[in-house]
Amino acid sequence: MTITTKKQAWIHALRLRTLPLALSSIFMGSFIAFQKSGFRWSILLLAAVTTTLLQILSNLANDYGDSINGADHDGRQGPVRAVQSGLIQASEMKIAVIIFSALSLISGLILLIIALEDIYKFLLFLGIGILAIIAAIAYTSGKKPYGYAGLGDISVFLFFGCVGVMGTYYLHTLTFDPSLWLPAASIGLLSTAVLNINNIRDIESDKVAGKLSIPVRIGKKAAQTYHWTLIVSALILLFVFIIIEQAYGALAFLLMAPSILKTGWAVGKFETPEKLDPYLKIMAFSTLFCVLFFGIGWMIF
Repeated sequence: MTITTKKQAWIHALRLRTLPLALSSIFMGSFIAFQKSGFRWSILLLAAVTTTLLQILSNLANDYGDSINGADHDGRQGPVRAVQSGLIQASEMKIAVIIFSALSLISGLILLIIALEDIYKFLLFLGIGILAIIAAIAYTSGKKPYGYAGLGDISVFLFFGCVGVMGTYYLHTLTFDPSLWLPAASIGLLSTAVLNINNIRDIESDKVAGKLSIPVRIGKKAAQTYHWTLIVSALILLFVFIIIEQAYGALAFLLMAPSILKTGWAVGKFETPEKLDPYLKIMAFSTLFCVLFFGIGWMIF
């Protein structure tokens, strides 16, 4: 994509294709809460807004951080970043990061005020929310960005999976169900697979920049095996949860299995970074529709 205007650069920086992925954990937690008779529309809407703001914050902070830390250098072959294009100054992107940090915090506070009455639980979830904001910013920004140490996969698994699914469920129902670890881990693994595709695509440019992502650390071939492990394990965990719950209508999620597994073939056969890039969108949307088919199938059948 050629970026020629500042407006295009800002839209590109938002990385709209990643937003469906952010909603996957919120919908998963909400669908299960609905089946457990604890669903609240206000929680779903506010949680969706908050996680969308956090995802946008993460995208902007990533654009800013990679630009100042060298990952978005001239030799990078992936999509052009906003700051890298020169149409948006690093100082402008930094202001945008601050604005979306504030918006995420405000939205999260409103969510917690509506969902929780116990002050101790409120403070616990507020702490988790602040950690999510810090994680979004510190992935590629700061003196020691943890994404450059190869820790991004762990962060994505925890916040997009465990925290997203179980946290949303708890805010709906004010209860905890141990079996939620299965769908939470499943969404976390699928979300990590999206990041892995991104990191495999950027493996050569990340090596030059000193960004030690998992693919850089273990090599392209092992990263391809890692990707298969992520997506197959995710599908198995979700299947096991459905069997335990006897929610057989939720097996409709398997309609998205071919699309998800297709990304496994893609990471093993791509010739240039540009060829792999479309599979980021495919993986993100496949994860969202996997959740939607899971929830709608459970509700109908």
